[in-house]
Amino acid sequence: MKSTRCLLSLLFLISAFAKAQSTLPPQQFKGYYDFSYQEDKGSILLEVKDLDKEFLYVHSLTSGLGSNDIGLDRGQLGDGVVVKWIKSGNKLLLLQPNLTYRASSINKDEKASIEQAFAKSVLFGFEIQEHKNGTYVIDLTPFLMQDAHGVATRLKDRKQGIYKLDKTRSVLWIENTKSFPKNTEFEAMLTFTGTPAGSEVKSIAPDASSISVIQHHSFVELPDAGYQPRVFHPRSGSFYMSYMDYSTPVFEPIQKRLITRHRLEKKNPELAISEPVAPIIYYLDRGTPDPVRSALLEGAGWWNEAFESAGYKNAFQVKMLPEGADPMDLRYNVIQWVHRSTRGWSYGGSITDPRTGEIIKGHVSLGSLRIRQDFMIAQGLLKEPFKENDKNHKAMMDMALARIRQLGAHEVGHTLGFAHNFAASTQDRASVMDYPHPKYDLVDGVISLGDAYDVGIGRWDNLTVQYSYGSPKANQSEAAFLQSIINIADVENLKFISDSDSRAAGGASASGHLWDNGANPSEELIHILKVR
Repeated sequence: MKSTRCLLSLLFLISAFAKAQSTLPPQQFKGYYDFSYQEDKGSILLEVKDLDKEFLYVHSLTSGLGSNDIGLDRGQLGDGVVVKWIKSGNKLLLLQPNLTYRASSINKDEKASIEQAFAKSVLFGFEIQEHKNGTYVIDLTPFLMQDAHGVATRLKDRKQGIYKLDKTRSVLWIENTKSFPKNTEFEAMLTFTGTPAGSEVKSIAPDASSISVIQHHSFVELPDAGYQPRVFHPRSGSFYMSYMDYSTPVFEPIQKRLITRHRLEKKNPELAISEPVAPIIYYLDRGTPDPVRSALLEGAGWWNEAFESAGYKNAFQVKMLPEGADPMDLRYNVIQWVHRSTRGWSYGGSITDPRTGEIIKGHVSLGSLRIRQDFMIAQGLLKEPFKENDKNHKAMMDMALARIRQLGAHEVGHTLGFAHNFAASTQDRASVMDYPHPKYDLVDGVISLGDAYDVGIGRWDNLTVQYSYGSPKANQSEAAFLQSIINIADVENLKFISDSDSRAAGGASASGHLWDNGANPSEELIHILKVR
């Protein structure tokens, strides 16, 4: 009898413990959006207070596949779109307005006619779980657990197999799920299952029938109205965003084009050179090893010289990412060191405010195997260092690091808003935004790599920064100031030839070749043949 009572007591304690475990208090997060995470249910309940108020939604990849050919990299940014919450019945809808077609008119009816003429997109619908004091509580979990980044579609398009999201193997990922005053960040580990069909995915995943990545979602407060958009000019060297303004007078272009750029303002506008109100800061991935780390800090930092030419002091800075910071947090502009199974390209992307073109986050992805390839290229060109010592790598490392400095500056340039200029190599390396062929010299019949890659920002880069970030002088209109920059480029005969006139599909310029050097093609060919 005593044993029975002991057994019953033990069962009661086990039951009570299990019940306590199943009713753990939710973990609370306070910030731009308040939410709670219920661990035992694996769910996030989001509190929505402001209906019809626009904010920015961004999806990205925290972890990738590690294949250049598939193209799903660690740190890859997805779309950045304006959204807002609208309520109908017992549902909240996450609605993406159509910003491609607009009306800048003050006539509300004219604006409404444009909004009603073009489709909108509802990204997701949520049943309201609770309503209290003007706050709506919804279960955000199904939204976070969908394949917003299109991983399965990318695998299919790359002929790697047909994969589907397996919800039984997918979970919320709380490590970098956080909320700050102006942005709220969520993550989920998604697992895709299927039958692998391509060699790339088979060579990467430990089990190619099951692929898991971490997807990141950001809800971000939109910038205030203090940013001043700047008009695009075809000779500005800038990227642009565009929209159709149907309230434009008939005698003016209906398409509006605005350059993409970071917000930058002088602390003292009356001074020719002033410190900024807030500098543009880029942060380097803490996982970047030395000596690459030092080379990237130096190369990316070259851009400060161009901002000085635009009238700023210490306006562009490069620092190490703070310990514990999340590279996908939209508060940080990041230079990320990305590993893949094979060598591939590097690239610079950005998230912009779709309303104005203001860059909110710049994100550079640098392929880590690039420096190894450059080192091997140098090995193939040099033989003298090995005559006495097979471990004399200095000359090869010097060239490889010189390339990394230039590459860092190039990709950061994209995230500052600048396009390629493939004519720069014909004009004494006028821009880091060209694709640089190494400049090999022959000294007494021996190949020299001492000047393989240029150092610092070029003349064209100074002018593009001045156009995008410079300020008019006193009593000078912005239009007159911008035209003066274009005029300087014309007077100095600085050519600008970007992708559309350089690539094989439609290239039409003799000066717009990729991976070339020198102003005279025939002379450069003879020089290269001598080197080879």
